[in-house]
Amino acid sequence: MAFDHRTEHVDTGMLIIQANLDDMNPEFTSYITDKLLGAGANDVYWIPIIMKKGRPGVMLNVLTTERKAGELEEIIFSETTTIGLRYVRAECHRLGREFIPVDTRWGTIHVKAAFHDGRMVQFAPEFKECEQAAKAHQVPLKQVYDEVRRLFLDTRED
Repeated sequence: MAFDHRTEHVDTGMLIIQANLDDMNPEFTSYITDKLLGAGANDVYWIPIIMKKGRPGVMLNVLTTERKAGELEEIIFSETTTIGLRYVRAECHRLGREFIPVDTRWGTIHVKAAFHDGRMVQFAPEFKECEQAAKAHQVPLKQVYDEVRRLFLDTRED
């Protein structure tokens, strides 16, 4: 099996948009995460924090390009309770990656492989594809996931 090892690169001009929230319904976080990712955020994550007066809260972090910042800012202001944002400049080193199809008894499921200096250092089956196969064929998710990993390793050239 021949692999197209994509080149790793460093992204400059990246931003992390941050907001601290202590007065928002936590059930909204997955909706907001999906909306931000759908609008082009590179990553979205939430960190539990303790705010002034000992109040529990969360810190929203959105990794994005400068070009997308305005659109994502609009979503954050309209969907969260924040009244202010912080911008932190960031530089991101991304590994080369490739999506490799694996034929399984449940259909083709892709494995995302990551490369450093032309050598595969990580791989994982695409979770959503495994989930869809498990539901469609009424088998345990872990069975699908484990079998995709095994088949991928069995077909790898050393």
